[in-house]
Amino acid sequence: MKIALGSDHAGYQLKEALKGYLDTLGHETLDLGTHSTESCDYPDFGFAVARAVIDGRAERGVVVCGTGMGIAMAANRILGARAGKPSDLFETRLMREHNDANVIAFGARVTAQPLAEAMLDLFLATPFAGGRHARRTQKLDAPPAPGGDPR
Repeated sequence: MKIALGSDHAGYQLKEALKGYLDTLGHETLDLGTHSTESCDYPDFGFAVARAVIDGRAERGVVVCGTGMGIAMAANRILGARAGKPSDLFETRLMREHNDANVIAFGARVTAQPLAEAMLDLFLATPFAGGRHARRTQKLDAPPAPGGDPR
């Protein structure tokens, strides 16, 4: 599977570790930055990873910042991206099964590497359940109505 990765400076080390982990599993990675611990802006990398997934350059995305919150919010600004920031394996499984998440966000300051690797494995292996969940994800992917209200 081809996986796009991106992080800000706070997430750089965990992103690099996850990239190496994905390489050992035989996945192809698309590293969209950052490439150092020099201060930078997380939205740039959240946007880039989400666009890579939406454009078909990658099948899934991984984004990392200090808490995972900001970069997940950035990724979710791209229509069609469904980024989740799970805190455990249960949430990881359900964000794939029920929400068809295509981007996973990690907080480098709050998630240990072994847990991040286990969540990443589950994120990549869990299929979308479809059924009643499909109509809900279709609503997420619909462009907002004038005025910004998606209803």
